[in-house]
Amino acid sequence: MKVAVYTYSSPESLRIRKLIMQGLTEYKIEYDENRPDIVITIGGDGTLLSAFNKYESQLSTIRFIGIHTGHLGFYTDWRNFEVDDLIRSLKDGAGQSVSYPLLDMTAKFSDGQILHKIALNESTVKNVTKTMVGDVYVNHELFERFRGDGLCISTPTGSTAYNKAVGGAILDPHIIGFQLAEMASLNNRVFRTLGSPTIFGSDNILTLRLREESSIVLTCDRQQWVLDQKKHHLVELIYQVSDKKIRFAKYRHTNFWQRVRDSFIGGM
Repeated sequence: MKVAVYTYSSPESLRIRKLIMQGLTEYKIEYDENRPDIVITIGGDGTLLSAFNKYESQLSTIRFIGIHTGHLGFYTDWRNFEVDDLIRSLKDGAGQSVSYPLLDMTAKFSDGQILHKIALNESTVKNVTKTMVGDVYVNHELFERFRGDGLCISTPTGSTAYNKAVGGAILDPHIIGFQLAEMASLNNRVFRTLGSPTIFGSDNILTLRLREESSIVLTCDRQQWVLDQKKHHLVELIYQVSDKKIRFAKYRHTNFWQRVRDSFIGGM
């Protein structure tokens, strides 16, 4: 087994990193940042998202473990006082994992350029200067013409993040699919959209074609692109379930619905 550690640069995270490195040495576990079998992240969900981005090309061979140095996050199972237990679990583990689906995003531009990304949480597209107008296609057939602030396309695990904030549904991560949620859509006797979150299965392809020329902000997890449509026109966005998955080491992986309860409902 080869282990890498990805760390948020706070004093507490760096302290935990030092303890982990000592534990790896003590248990004779190899450290390898280039080709690890397990990536331990120290910080929070944002740190894990950054590690996911770094090791995106190796997802088929990597399992992730998250240590939270604050409150328990959605992708972090271990706390900063449990380093010894974690190291022992690494040594004694049988290599089990739990996997979650990811979102595939392809952006096509008028000059022929293509941007391809994979999201763990979500991708969003917004207009920062006026109402965004775009034609929404489902499996290459026109579904609606959207007018509003923007759209959020999320994974099942990402459904508890920005998607929830804009009124989307929370999805069980065992559902292989993705979700479309509207941001402040215009619905009146002239303009009409579905106006509710829409869940797509694993075989569906969602395409968005923008109608206007103005500034667009495109995001994929923590990455952001501000696009001037007059200079670098974003013609089409294509979303579907990725053929890749993220895997978490199943030493003590917290149940998804327990995370939802702890995060949004609290003690009962």
